Amino acid sequence: MNKQTINELNKRASRELEKLFDLDKLREWKRQYLGKKGLIAQLIKQLPGITDNKRPEIGRQINQIKNDLKKAYDRKMSNLQNQPPKTHRQEPNNWFDLTAPGEKTNLGHLHPITQMRQYAEDIFTRMGFEIFEAREVDDDYHNFESLNMPPQHPARDIWDTFWTNQGLVLITHTSSMQNRILSTKEPPLRAVIVGRCFRNEATDARHEHTLHQIEGLLVDRGITLRHLIGVFKAFLDEFYQRDVGIKIQPSYFPFVEPGIEFLIDCTICRGKGTMNKKQCSTCGGSGWIELAGAGMIHPKVLKEAGIDPQKYSGFAWGFGLDRLVMMKYGIEDIRHFHSGDLRFIRQF
Repeated sequence: MNKQTINELNKRASRELEKLFDLDKLREWKRQYLGKKGLIAQLIKQLPGITDNKRPEIGRQINQIKNDLKKAYDRKMSNLQNQPPKTHRQEPNNWFDLTAPGEKTNLGHLHPITQMRQYAEDIFTRMGFEIFEAREVDDDYHNFESLNMPPQHPARDIWDTFWTNQGLVLITHTSSMQNRILSTKEPPLRAVIVGRCFRNEATDARHEHTLHQIEGLLVDRGITLRHLIGVFKAFLDEFYQRDVGIKIQPSYFPFVEPGIEFLIDCTICRGKGTMNKKQCSTCGGSGWIELAGAGMIHPKVLKEAGIDPQKYSGFAWGFGLDRLVMMKYGIEDIRHFHSGDLRFIRQF
């Protein structure tokens, strides 16, 4: 008996142990190697026959191997006892029977608003815009004052606002991010802001207290309304995959000058204003849906952000994603999105 013989025995025992996945065979392995009449015990009995000074060293080697094999056996036994029954296993390293029939599980899917938000973001990203997430709760300065609406300004009445006890605002528009972006980015810049907005107003087929908004900013030298109309029309055509009919009319927003509104042809009544000889509840019989407020960024807003309005100009828009999705899928009532009705959600 020598070290090589002992090492070969250890390697053989370890290889056999690794291949065992049956409790009965595992117990047989223990009797063969670690039992009272096992191979390790036989090696120990041979120790007195070693007359030279190698006996202590060989003895320590045998004891070390015995302890290592005992620990490996205990781990293997514990693992096998905690495994599923044998009938549930197909292969030694696979406890699951992959040939067993499965059960169809409905893991759900993204809400239609989320799907269309990602689609819109992809379009704007391809147009060179950087995407930003709006803060849902913000301070008065960013939601109003930085947007040319100082305290007590009558324009604040346009937005029915939710306030917290700490004087913070549930943002009424994603424009609350304009000052942060304009004051930290050097022109030329292109930014799209997405987020949820909140307005304390009555709900109907076209209005909700919570809406999803997508806002765009573009600031550079020589920017005009023609650029705004071109960018927005290009986005709408790509989003709806058709030549979208648009109408532009003047409007007022304190943070743009001049201010305009974008309207698109109502896809519910196909721009006719009536359905089944009744007035279309979605467009109110006009054949048009107001989609976005927009305009050239007010010089005071640029100046507040540290941008020289004599050198740079820019435009901004903000539209409700909810209405955009309504027009795409022919949804007649905006309240369906927050109803929690699975019959509605599963259609998407």
